[in-house]
Amino acid sequence: MPYIDESPTMSPQLSARSQGGGDGVSPTPPEGLAPGVEAGKGLEMRKLVLSGFLASEEIYINQLEALLLPMKPLKATATTSQPVLTIQQIETIFYKIQDIYEIHKEFYDNLCPKVQQWDSQVTMGHLFQKLASQLGVYKAFVDNYKVALETAEKCSQSNNQFQKISEELKVKGPKDSKDSHTSVTMEALLYKPIDRVTRSTLVLHDLLKHTPVDHPDYPLLQDALRISQNFLSSINEDIDPRRTAVTTPKGETRQLVKDGFLVEVSESSRKLRHVFLFTDVLLCAKLKKTSAGKHQQYDCKWYIPLADLVFPSPEESEASPQVHPFPDHELEDMKMKISALKSEIQKEKANKGQSRAIERLKKKMFENEFLLLLNSPTIPFRIHNRNGKSYLFLLSSDYERSEWREAIQKLQKKDLQAFVLSSVELQVLTGSCFKLRTVHNIPVTSNKDDDESPGLYGFLHVIVHSAKGFKQSANLYCTLEVDSFGYFVSKAKTRVFRDTAEPKWDEEFEIELEGSQSLRILCYEKCYDKTKVNKDNNEIVDKIMGKGQIQLDPQTVETKNWHTDVIEMNGIKVEFSMKFTSRDMSLKRTPSKKQTGVFGVKISVVTKRERSKVPYIVRQCVEEVEKRGIEEVGIYRISGVATDIQALKAVFDANNKDILLMLSDMDINAIAGTLKLYFRELPEPLLTDRLYPAFMEGIALSDPAAKENCMMHLLRSLPDPNLITFLFLLEHLKRVAEKEPINKMSLHNLATAFGPTLLRPSEVESKAHLTSAADIWSHDVMAQVQVLLYYLQHPPISFAELKRNTLYFSTDV
Repeated sequence: MPYIDESPTMSPQLSARSQGGGDGVSPTPPEGLAPGVEAGKGLEMRKLVLSGFLASEEIYINQLEALLLPMKPLKATATTSQPVLTIQQIETIFYKIQDIYEIHKEFYDNLCPKVQQWDSQVTMGHLFQKLASQLGVYKAFVDNYKVALETAEKCSQSNNQFQKISEELKVKGPKDSKDSHTSVTMEALLYKPIDRVTRSTLVLHDLLKHTPVDHPDYPLLQDALRISQNFLSSINEDIDPRRTAVTTPKGETRQLVKDGFLVEVSESSRKLRHVFLFTDVLLCAKLKKTSAGKHQQYDCKWYIPLADLVFPSPEESEASPQVHPFPDHELEDMKMKISALKSEIQKEKANKGQSRAIERLKKKMFENEFLLLLNSPTIPFRIHNRNGKSYLFLLSSDYERSEWREAIQKLQKKDLQAFVLSSVELQVLTGSCFKLRTVHNIPVTSNKDDDESPGLYGFLHVIVHSAKGFKQSANLYCTLEVDSFGYFVSKAKTRVFRDTAEPKWDEEFEIELEGSQSLRILCYEKCYDKTKVNKDNNEIVDKIMGKGQIQLDPQTVETKNWHTDVIEMNGIKVEFSMKFTSRDMSLKRTPSKKQTGVFGVKISVVTKRERSKVPYIVRQCVEEVEKRGIEEVGIYRISGVATDIQALKAVFDANNKDILLMLSDMDINAIAGTLKLYFRELPEPLLTDRLYPAFMEGIALSDPAAKENCMMHLLRSLPDPNLITFLFLLEHLKRVAEKEPINKMSLHNLATAFGPTLLRPSEVESKAHLTSAADIWSHDVMAQVQVLLYYLQHPPISFAELKRNTLYFSTDV
């Protein structure tokens, strides 16, 4: 496992990871390698760490040698009548290189035989201690580095002979390498010592990790690490990491403003990129792992000077390649796998399982989360270089898109110049990304520490009251988003308040949370101009007026009372209230005390009273949705206003003669929400408590014939009113899914919206099997979705056929 040199950087910044406790620096050691434990394995790892370091030390010495090679002839000509460089210039360019070379040569010559003739008692802590004590030479080199680089650049421009020398320095290959020499520029070699300055610190972390506490080297290595860290932090104090990048063409300091992981569509496939926004340039990089496992470097894929960057209008996007969304059922499958793996990990931990098994499960979970992260975003964010190519990113939320756009546009207000980076400048800039980045981990949940909040599972009730601070009247509305599985999903939308600067919505929504940690509110101005349609997704482009985000702190949220808050966004203030109901609370179905109504009353009682096969409320809501809501984007996913839903509930419960009139005037999302509420408030779920365990077992069968037999038998076992209503709803949801290109609701989305409502464990069941709210989500909800999905994907099922076809064998369920 040789250590590979990190990309060159302008400053010897020590990454937070190596400054911390050394975690994440080396490949994950085999289990049980804590100091003093299983010392044999630890010492074996020690040898691996050392031999890797030795190999990189050999490369480094060869690089220093190559740099020193032209120094002697240059010095020799300096005193002649035709000097290539003056003595002063030579001393500036090659300052301290000879000293650094001698220090490392001596270190290498002493360490090499110890590694080659390895024995477990070998000591070499004193060599690292000595190396650390000589770091002062590096300080002098670093202080002179910028001047050395500038002098070399000037000399190259004024002297052809020196330019030729500095463009092709020959570096010897390692002893056992096939390449005898490689050509490297002088600039590239001059920043090798700067790169090297953090290397010994990283190695010291690794060595300490694999050295038993009672080994004589342990205190020496600790001392060497202390000296190295003090040295590096003294350099870091001189150079603020946020200001360390190279200067811009105008001579100002180039700073990192924003960075993050985005999904780029490149050559028709999705690629995860780390995007860096500097004060004058946007750089798109790919994170590559070197063979040392945890050392990371960046490859630059492309960059655009901000002076050349433009955002194409939605109309111009037409010419760009179309983005096909990833099939919903595959995304749902990934979520299923992630949830199953999460609960397996929890079980292993609870049973004090082997940490290797846990690591293996975590790795699998990371792979699935990574795929979900890569394939879930659908919101296009296009960037164009006015001199050439266009680039397309996909984001999971309008929120991120406007954040990136605003940050870029703010920088573009300054007087920026176009430029082209030389390969060395680009290498330096890309190298600096590793030290400067603010976002270290890919945003998946398996990257979180175990003690981090798992997020909230249950229902968040939010009232969006009003907004102030608009400069002029407009048609305004808000949307609400929460995070789920590492990305954000839009969950609710207020009505449009027309032609006002002070909208008062006072609308309540109920949002289902799946491990959520943040709530976002976005405020839009509605656009009614039909010509402004985004060709990517056929939606009219509304303008974001403001956006804000708050953390869902369990302590604050999990009170029974409403909690009122104000979110500030670009000078706009939105007032809202929220309260939270945990999932175990929401499982409690309370039968209605009034048997004259329909909500909370058994379905058999309602159908008998109405002399109907399907309850009137179900038929009316379905009819209204099919009449005017079947093309509504997000129907059954976007929450209706809670007060409207409650008003409809009251009218249905009272069997009021004005029901039809009220339905025709009501917002369609409120009608969809009323239908879902009816099923959720049944005293027992539509598919019954008794059959719930059998549905869970049936959907888990892998043989298709056995599954078909079982799933049909279970339907047959339902009471008639439940079965007829279920089949009626099934056909309706299939008709909604036929309009997926317009309403964006696939069978999978609909199964997700209805599955947990039609099929839920009884209170007793959930208490018997589950330990936490998170478990309730991961164990059950995914399976509930799959059950409904099975029937939605099944060819039409008729009540008469089902009752006629008895099974070859009967099973009692």
